[in-house]
Amino acid sequence: MDRNEFIKRCTALGLGASVLPYMLTSCSSSENPLFGEFEVNFSGKVLVIGAGAAGMIAGHVLNKHNIDFEIIEASSGFGGRVREIQGFADFPIDLGAEWIHDEPSILARLLSDPNVDEDIELINYAPETFYLWKDGKLRKRNFFSNFYAEYKFKSTTWYDFFNRFIVPGISDRMVFDSPITSIDYSADQIVVTNLAGRTFEGDKLILTVPLTILKQNLINFTPALPQFKTDALDGVEMPDGLKAFFEFSERFYPDILFQDGIFEFLSEEFDSKVFYDAAFRKDSNRNVLGLFTVGDPSSTYTNLPSDDAIFQFIMEELDTMFDGKASRYYQNHVIQNWSSEPFIRGSYSNFIEDVIEDLRAPINNKIFFAGEAYAPDDITSTVHGAGISAYNVVETILQD
Repeated sequence: MDRNEFIKRCTALGLGASVLPYMLTSCSSSENPLFGEFEVNFSGKVLVIGAGAAGMIAGHVLNKHNIDFEIIEASSGFGGRVREIQGFADFPIDLGAEWIHDEPSILARLLSDPNVDEDIELINYAPETFYLWKDGKLRKRNFFSNFYAEYKFKSTTWYDFFNRFIVPGISDRMVFDSPITSIDYSADQIVVTNLAGRTFEGDKLILTVPLTILKQNLINFTPALPQFKTDALDGVEMPDGLKAFFEFSERFYPDILFQDGIFEFLSEEFDSKVFYDAAFRKDSNRNVLGLFTVGDPSSTYTNLPSDDAIFQFIMEELDTMFDGKASRYYQNHVIQNWSSEPFIRGSYSNFIEDVIEDLRAPINNKIFFAGEAYAPDDITSTVHGAGISAYNVVETILQD
């Protein structure tokens, strides 16, 4: 595996390359913004299912082009796998998506709004102390820090980004607590029905629900999804995923710690587990250790019967690694089990490349698909990838 593949895998996990302000207007229309101008030939109504990153960006672009739309969300709030918790520490915690898997200019490009004139402070994420836990021993591998090049929000989150710059323009078009049970696209108008029996009608539909919702047949389609689409869904997985955060009175851990080893991490298996200093360059005196895990390592936790059992398991692991210091200095924790979220049920996509075109393909020019799984090949499993996929779909619909 060459260095480029190494960096690609590191970026896929969300780890990377000091604090810098970023002006959201730094990407003007002359600098090739994402949401460029295009001819609009559509005048109907668009239904958007899901208010995660893709659904919100879809609404943002539709709104910019004065198209009638409605966003229907199963849960009680927007964000999907973008979520934060306030008050746990002296900085907001990203319970879901955390890293910016691109250059900072992607934030301005996602907005493409010259009226936004604000700074966002970002962290140039470059862990300095790098450990591995393998064969019952901690091993320093600080030289691996030379490979990282990524960014994180300093005092805000991905959730805050959407809340501040996207949601105000589309909030009056959102319907919450409305899980969809059926989609009937057999007639000219698409009819969507929620769990309470309420119906919504539109001319086009953008489906942004997580892959698991489709793979587990939680939405009934009339007519049934075509064979090419079900075959494509069979070729993609959305494995278990979990994040956890622990506050301690003393710091005893490195900036970042991988389970097993870097070569295991770089294998073809979609399995990752990493502990990291969540307060890294956050202007905080608090000692907050994060855990991110996806795939089989995550299933070790998500298969446990409760969050308390998950907590106890992780604490035992940390005590083993750090000679009981975790229990000695423990103060607080939060567990985010994404596999147990009823409208998400996992982490993010892992698929066979041969199915991606069928996965993205619309059905009867009526039902379109957007989200991290449908993003361009090099940015799947990312927030901005979800946004770009939504933009691409909206552009297709409006130019039809």
